[in-house]
Amino acid sequence: MHDFGIRRVSDHVRLFYRTRDTNPCPGCGQSHWMVGRITAECAYCGTALPLHAGTTGQSALSNRPAPARPPLAA
Repeated sequence: MHDFGIRRVSDHVRLFYRTRDTNPCPGCGQSHWMVGRITAECAYCGTALPLHAGTTGQSALSNRPAPARPPLAA
């Protein structure tokens, strides 16, 4: 029986969509993806994975400092 990636979560493996790799879906095993700005979604089963942001090992959803804003004019 298929575990739908439950074992991977319990083994502390982080799943990301990496743009330069072949990415099999953890849900169904297919490799056709619809890639957005933050996530990639499997075209067959709808499993969504965060995009890998680069060599830092963080996702595109990682915390970023807020941009500096000028003070409001009163």
